[in-house]
Amino acid sequence: MELPPDTLPPPPPEEKIEATEEDLVGLSDTDIGEIEDALHNNYEEALLGHLSELGPADAAELLSKVNEEDREKLIAEHGAAFDPYTFSELDPELRREILESMSDTQVASLLSELDSDDALDLIINLNPEYQQQIIKKLSAKTRITLQEGLNFPEDSAGRLMQREFVAIPQFWTVGKTIDYLRAAASELPESFYDLFVITTTYKVAGIIPLNRLVRSQRVEKLENLALDGTHPIPATMDQEEVAQIFKREDITSAPVVDESERLIGVITVDDVLDVVDEEAQEDFMKLAGVEQGDMYRAVLSTTNSRFRWLFVNLLTAILASWVISFFGTTIEQIVALAILMPIVASMGGNAGTQALTIAVRALATRELSSANAFRIVWKETMVGTLNGAAFALIMGIVASLWFQSPMLGTVLAAAMIVNLVCAGFFGAAIPIVLQKLGTDPAVSSTVFLT
Repeated sequence: MELPPDTLPPPPPEEKIEATEEDLVGLSDTDIGEIEDALHNNYEEALLGHLSELGPADAAELLSKVNEEDREKLIAEHGAAFDPYTFSELDPELRREILESMSDTQVASLLSELDSDDALDLIINLNPEYQQQIIKKLSAKTRITLQEGLNFPEDSAGRLMQREFVAIPQFWTVGKTIDYLRAAASELPESFYDLFVITTTYKVAGIIPLNRLVRSQRVEKLENLALDGTHPIPATMDQEEVAQIFKREDITSAPVVDESERLIGVITVDDVLDVVDEEAQEDFMKLAGVEQGDMYRAVLSTTNSRFRWLFVNLLTAILASWVISFFGTTIEQIVALAILMPIVASMGGNAGTQALTIAVRALATRELSSANAFRIVWKETMVGTLNGAAFALIMGIVASLWFQSPMLGTVLAAAMIVNLVCAGFFGAAIPIVLQKLGTDPAVSSTVFLT
């Protein structure tokens, strides 16, 4: 509803505000520099003023960008100035490093202020012995919740869900529900989108969005308002499948049920966004043989993890060189082949990587399955064929003019076509075959493609 024009306050005087993208999203380097100066020069008042203005995401960015010495000083001397949700925003490896440098009492104090899903996420990667020390410091309710969460499989819905939700008996009316929500305001979750309507056996009978509740008459029964599409999620379901359900059904929250189909938790869309981001980063890094958290790991640990991948690539490079060695006599006679050979290899590698990326992404998003696998492989093979023909014509002419040899140009053109056809076929087919064999295609595909 709009106010009449004569009741609107006069517009404020125009001010010229210049803001960069860096100002709008995240901390600027200037902000971080000012905080570091205040920390180094012991300007306590200025430092606390800066920290009080930071939201959880900005504070997490600060901790991730300052050096280790400054980070330790900030946590040790000004840890209370950081919102507990700051630690939920940190990279998992950096979070583990920071939390293990704190006392178990400090960590327990943080966990007690978080929702159950965020609290579980904080301690999930800690040393098991340290986990138990922290859990002993918590209240009985929080302790039981975290221990149950740790018993669920890794990356499952049970690990992802939060235990704070609103469940209402199906025989209640709208009026009684609203009165209950007002009376129990202090015990409700900090934010929620839907009410879960349950039976006497605690099974989900339906879902009522909040907006539907407040628009209904007080005498209306909940069972008449509840939506049928509840989309209950088993606690053992993999988090990637959970994300697919949210995407396909376009929902904001979903109930999590145990083996008896009893309601035990809820997953909300903000949790799913974190999963999507995490899985995308993980697959992207796996393609390059890099692990998550490498930015914050020790030099030797990072070196060791990358050495294994580079060693496998070394073996494939030796294999390629061994194949080339069979043509050593020919290359000695026609030196131009040694000059032109890297061009063919490079084009094939890039074309294969393009097809590989499409296939791995499609598998991750469930867009590619047995139903359309042949069609995708055929398409990528045809793309390789057409691109191969186009680049064969270009490089055939270039090589012929460069070395004054039409025959050499013909050989190069033929090699280009064969290489790009193979690149398109194997780039699409390898990830599909690896997934059928139960291997993560994001990890192994590039090695086989090489």
